[in-house]
Amino acid sequence: MSWASAEDIYLSTSLANYLDKKVLVLLRDGRKLLGILRSFDQFANAVLEGSCERVIVGDLYSDIPLGLYVIRGENVVLLGELDLEKEELPPHMTHVSAVEIKRAQKAEREATDLKGTIRKRLEFLDLD
Repeated sequence: MSWASAEDIYLSTSLANYLDKKVLVLLRDGRKLLGILRSFDQFANAVLEGSCERVIVGDLYSDIPLGLYVIRGENVVLLGELDLEKEELPPHMTHVSAVEIKRAQKAEREATDLKGTIRKRLEFLDLD
């Protein structure tokens, strides 16, 4: 049985394991970024190369290219390596263009706004 040294433990909990690997970063505002982790610092600020934002609306998704992207560490909720050999999304998901996904996002926002408006009107009527 071998014991891990302090240096081994430090490296295993560090982002150093993910350098030069494709990662998924979930941000505080709900955005999902994919790219190759090129650099990071002690505050979890990170630099992604060849990054894209994955936008998912219902069963539709699109990867919007961003290029080289700097992420402020305080906005990172989760960062993890992607397994390139496995399917990243369920098979029922449909890849669409950026224009189509923005149209779907707009329709989803309008539906949500409509639900909120109807709820406010019902609360005003106080039907309970």
